[in-house]
Amino acid sequence: MTTTKNTSADKAKSAPKDAIALLKADHEAVSQLFTEYEKTRSNATKKSLVAEICTALSVHAQIEEEIFYPAVKAALKDKLLVPEATVEHAGVKDLIAQLEGVEPDGEMYDAKVKVLSEYVKHHVKEEQTEMFPKAKASSADMLELGTRMAARKEELMAIE
Repeated sequence: MTTTKNTSADKAKSAPKDAIALLKADHEAVSQLFTEYEKTRSNATKKSLVAEICTALSVHAQIEEEIFYPAVKAALKDKLLVPEATVEHAGVKDLIAQLEGVEPDGEMYDAKVKVLSEYVKHHVKEEQTEMFPKAKASSADMLELGTRMAARKEELMAIE
C-alpha cells in the first residue's frame, strides 16, 4: 500500500485562496524576482527577470482593477484607498511600458527597474497595512473574490 503525503505546497495549490492571500502571494513572488534582479550582472538574466516582473505586475494590476478594487470600493464605500492605488498602478504601468522589449543597456535600465521596485514596495506596503485589513473586515466575500481572481489570472497568464 502506497500513501501519498500531501505537502503544504500541494494543499496551497489545491485549496482555494481568499483574495488577500492570492494578492499577498503575488507580492511575495514579485519581491523575490526584484531580489534576483539586484543580484545578477548578466544582461540575459536581467532581460528575462524583467519580462517576468512585467508580466506578473501587469496581470496582478489587471485582476486588482477588474475584480478586487471594485469590490473593496463598494464594500468600504471608499473614496481614497482605491483611487490612490489606481493612480499608483498607472505609474507602475508607465515604467513597465518603458522596460518591455528593451535591451538592458546599463544604468538607465537598472534605474528604471530600481524605481519600479520602489514603487511596487510602496504600493504593497499601503495595500497590506491599510487596504487589506479594511477589506478583510468588510462584508466582501474574500473567498469568492479569490476564486474569481484566480480564474481571471489563469486566463491572463495564458494570453501573456
